[in-house]
Amino acid sequence: MSDYKKIDSYIEKNLDQSLSELSTYVAQPSISAQNIGLKECAQLVKSMLEKRGFTAEVMATDGAPVVFAERKGKSDKSLLIYNHYDVQPPEPLDLWLSPPFEPEIRDGKMYGRGVSDDKSHLTARLFAIDSILEQDGELPCNIKFIIEGEEETASEHLHEFIKQNMDKLKADACIWEFGGVDHREVPMQYLGLRGICYVELSVESLGTDVHSGLGGSILPNAAWRLTWALASLKGVDERILIPGFYDDVIQPTARDRELMEKLPNFENEYKSRYGAKSFIKGITGGIDLKMEEVFTPTCTICGITSGYQGVGQKTVQPARASAKVDFRLVPNQKPTDILKKLRAHLDAQGFEDVQIQYHGGEPAARTDPDDPFIKIVVDAATDAFGVPMEIVPMIGGSGPNYPFVHDLNLPVATMGHGYPDTKAHAPNENIRLDLYLKHAKHMARVIKEFAK
Repeated sequence: MSDYKKIDSYIEKNLDQSLSELSTYVAQPSISAQNIGLKECAQLVKSMLEKRGFTAEVMATDGAPVVFAERKGKSDKSLLIYNHYDVQPPEPLDLWLSPPFEPEIRDGKMYGRGVSDDKSHLTARLFAIDSILEQDGELPCNIKFIIEGEEETASEHLHEFIKQNMDKLKADACIWEFGGVDHREVPMQYLGLRGICYVELSVESLGTDVHSGLGGSILPNAAWRLTWALASLKGVDERILIPGFYDDVIQPTARDRELMEKLPNFENEYKSRYGAKSFIKGITGGIDLKMEEVFTPTCTICGITSGYQGVGQKTVQPARASAKVDFRLVPNQKPTDILKKLRAHLDAQGFEDVQIQYHGGEPAARTDPDDPFIKIVVDAATDAFGVPMEIVPMIGGSGPNYPFVHDLNLPVATMGHGYPDTKAHAPNENIRLDLYLKHAKHMARVIKEFAK
C-alpha cells in the first residue's frame, strides 16, 4: 500500500474545517417524513460538491430531488458513492440534551439529528477527497455521487431514477452510505441488506365507537377483528403462515456460514443491550443465532392502534383498529409478491374486510464476499483503523441497494464511522470524532488503491 503520511497529516490538521462544514449541513433540517427542508438541503449538497470541482446537478423526481455529481480523474475507472441527505424526525424533542438542528460538540462527539445517519458520512468522504486533491491536484479516478432525499421513507423514487439514468450512473464499484465499528471497535464490512415489505392493516367495524356495555354483546369489535387477522399471520412457533411465503427463499451458502462462524458470539452483548432474557425459537446463541438473525425472513408487528389508550378507564368498543407490520425479506423474495400473498391469505381466512395499505418495500441484495473491490476496502481498513476489517455476508436491516447490485451490476461495499451508541433515529444522535478521522483516512486509501 502507498505511503499515506501526507494525506493523514492533512486530515488531522484540517479536522475543524471539515466539522464546520458538517455543522452547517446538520443545521439544515431535511426531514423526508414531514417534507421539511429537502429542496434547500439538496441545494446545499450541490454547493458542497461544486466546491470540490464536481459538476453537480439537482435532479427532480416525483418526490424529493436527487443530487448527482461527477468529477473526472486520471484513471478511466469510476467509483460511485451513494449517500442520502434526508434525516429522521427529531421527536421527542424533550429528550435531546441540545437542540437537534443546532449541532454541538461535547466530550469528543458531535450531536445533532442526521449527524451520523447520514450527513457526516458524506462530509467525511468529501474530506478524504480534499486530502487527495491537496496532495495530487487531481483525482486518481472518476468519482460520481448519487445523494437522495428519501432514504428514511423507503427510497420510493430512487429505483425509477436509477432506471432512467443508467448511463449517467455507470461505474465499476460503489461505496454505500453507512458502515462503522462494532462493540469491540472492529470495522465491519456488511455485504448485503435484507429486503422489506411494510404495510398497514386496518379494519372498520362500526361507524362510531360504542359504549361497551351496549355494544360488547351484540356489535363487532374492530380491535378483536384485527387481532384475529394478525394472529393468522404467524404461529406460536414463529413460523409465518402465509401460503407460499417461503417459496422463493434462497438458503445461505457454506461460504456464508464460514464467514458468520468467524464473527464473535454476541448473545451476551444482545441480552445486556436490549434487556432480553432469552431468544425466540429456543435459540441459545452461537452460529445458530448469527444465521437466524439475518438469513430468516420475518413478520413483525411494529405497532397497534385502537380504542381508548389514555389514563384511567373508558368503557368503549372501538369502531376502528390498525396495525403497522413489516416483513423483512431474504434473497429472492420480492415485496410485491409478498403483498399479493398477504392479500390472498387474508381473503382465504375470511378477512376480506381488513384493508392493506402498502407503505413501501424493496428486495434483498448482496455482494460477493470474494469480489476484488471488497478486498480493496477490507485491506485498506487495517491501515486506517489499526485492526483488520471483518466481513458480514448480510445484515438484518434494509436499504435501497437492490438497483445498485442488480440494475447497475456493481459490487457494493460498506464503510463508515458508526458505532453501537451512535443513537441513529433516536434523541441525542451523535458521532465520535476519532472514528470520523479514521473513516476519512480509510476513504482516501480506498479511492487511491481502487484507481491503481
